[in-house]
Amino acid sequence: MKRLTIYIPFMLQFAATLLLLSVVCVSSPELPPGEQAKQWQWLAYSGIVYAICILLSLLFYPYLMKFKWPDYTHIVVWSLILLGGCEAVTGLRQLYGFTYSNHSLFALTGSFFNPGPYSGYLAMIFPVCLSEYYRLKEISKTSFWAKIGYYFTIGILLLMLCVLPAGMSRSSWFAAGISGLFVIGYYKQWGKKLKEHWINNRKKALVWLVSGCICLLIGLVAIFYLKKDSANGRLFMWKISLNAIAEKPLTGYGYDGFSTAYGAAQEAYFANGTYAVWEEHVAGSPEYAFNEFLQIAIEWGVPALLFCLTVVGFCFWHGLKKSRIGVCGGILSLAVFAFSSYPLQLSVFIVTFFILLLACITGKNYMWLIVSCLIVFSCSLHLWKTDDYDACKEWTHARLFYNSGAYESARDKYILLYSKLKNRAMFMFEYGRCLQKLNDYDASNRVLQETGLLTCDPMVFNLIGKNYQNKGEYEKAEEYFLRSVHRLPGRIYPYYLLAKLYAEPDFFQVDKLEYAARMVMEKEPKVQSTAIREMREEVRKICSTHHSSDQK
Repeated sequence: MKRLTIYIPFMLQFAATLLLLSVVCVSSPELPPGEQAKQWQWLAYSGIVYAICILLSLLFYPYLMKFKWPDYTHIVVWSLILLGGCEAVTGLRQLYGFTYSNHSLFALTGSFFNPGPYSGYLAMIFPVCLSEYYRLKEISKTSFWAKIGYYFTIGILLLMLCVLPAGMSRSSWFAAGISGLFVIGYYKQWGKKLKEHWINNRKKALVWLVSGCICLLIGLVAIFYLKKDSANGRLFMWKISLNAIAEKPLTGYGYDGFSTAYGAAQEAYFANGTYAVWEEHVAGSPEYAFNEFLQIAIEWGVPALLFCLTVVGFCFWHGLKKSRIGVCGGILSLAVFAFSSYPLQLSVFIVTFFILLLACITGKNYMWLIVSCLIVFSCSLHLWKTDDYDACKEWTHARLFYNSGAYESARDKYILLYSKLKNRAMFMFEYGRCLQKLNDYDASNRVLQETGLLTCDPMVFNLIGKNYQNKGEYEKAEEYFLRSVHRLPGRIYPYYLLAKLYAEPDFFQVDKLEYAARMVMEKEPKVQSTAIREMREEVRKICSTHHSSDQK
C-alpha cells in the first residue's frame, strides 16, 4: 500500500509532464505549411490536464517527504529522453524511406516542418541524455533498474548521433557540441583538472587552452564555409536587426513587430545606397531574426531582453548549484541554438524551455510546482479562448478555390475568416491578391496595407503598386515599386514592373525606362528560371517597340 501511495503522485507528475511535452509529436498536414494552430490547441487542453494532475499529486506531498522518491527534475529528464528517442526513430524512418517527411524538399524533418528546428530539438535533448548516461553509469553497478536505464540512454544517444549529421543544421551541431562538452567537462572534472594543471604546470595548461581555442576557431570557420552564403545571410540579418533596435532600444516595436521593424530598417539601409554587393545578394525577407536575443530586443526592447537573461541565468545557476546538469545542458544547448535560429517562435520549444527552467529550480520544492500550475493553467485558458484551429482548417478549404482560380468563391470564404486569421501574413496576402484578381483594387490595397505590417516581403508592395497602376495612379504605383526595389534590390521583378510602368503612354519616361530595362537585362538573379527569361524577353520587346517609335 505504501509503495502504491508513492507511485500514484509520481505517475501523475510523469504523465502530466509527458503529455504537455508531447506537443512535439503533434503534426498538422491538414493545415497550411508551417501553421501551428493544432499544436497550440493541444497545449490548451494538455496544459489544463497538467495543472490538475500536478495539483493532485501535491496532495501526497507531506506523506512522500518521509520516503526517498524521484524529484521533478528526473521526471522532466526521462520525459525528454523518451520524446527524443521517438523523434530520432521518426527521423531514421524518414531517411530510409519508411515514412514521409513533412516537407517536399527535405527527406528529414521528424514531426517538424523542416530539418532546422528538428535538429535543434534533438540537440537540446542530447546533453540531457548524455548527463543521464554519466549519472547512471556509476549506480548501474548496484541497481538493476539503473542498468536498464543506462543501456537505454546509450541507445537513444546513438540514435541521435545517427540523425543529427543528416539534418545539415550547423546551428544544431554547434549547440550539441557546446552543451555536450559542458556535460562531459562537468563529469570528467575538467575545471578542477585545469586548475590543478595551472597551479602545477602553467605552460602545459596554457598549451591546452590555446589548443582548445584553435580547434574551436577552426570548427567555426569550417561551419561558416560549409554554407557561406547562408552564413553571410545570417550576419546581414543581424546587422539590419541591430539597426532596427537602435531606433527603439527601450520599448521595442511590440508583439509581432519584427516584420515591420526589419522591413523598414532594410528598406532604409538599401535606399541609402552605401552597401556591399554581397549584401544585396544574400538579403531576403525573413519571418524571424534568426537570433532570439535580437528578436526579443526588437519586439520588447533591450530592458526586456536583460530581464529574460537574468531569469534564465538565475535558473541555470540554481540548477548548477543543485547538480542538475542534464537540464542545465538542455538550456545551454537551446541558448546556443537560439543564437542563430528561431526556436522560440515554435510552440514546441517554448513549452520545453519553460519545463527545463522549472526543472532547474524545482527538485522537490512543491512551491515552484504550484507556481508552474498557475502559469500553465492561465496560459491554457488564453489559448483555449483564442483557439483558431477550425478557422485554419476552413482556410485550407478556401485555398483550394484560390489555387484553382475560383476567386469569387475564395473571396467569400476569406471574408468570413478575416476576423479570426487577420494576424496571419500568408492568409492576408492571399486575400489581398484574390481581391486584386477580381479587380477590386481599393479593397485589395486596404488588405495589403495590413499585410505589410505582418511581413517584410516586398511582394506586398508589388501588388499594391500594380493595383495603383491599374487604377491609373502612376505616381503611387512608382512609389511602391521603388519601395520594393529598396527593400530587396537583388530582385529583378520590381525592375520589370517599373519598366512596364514607364512604358505606359500616360506615364512614359524614356530615361527611367532605359534604366529599369537595363537592370532587368543585366542584373544577375540568384537562380535562373523560365520566369526570368520571359521577363527579359518582354522588356526587350517593350524597348524595341519604343525605339522603333522614336525612329519614326
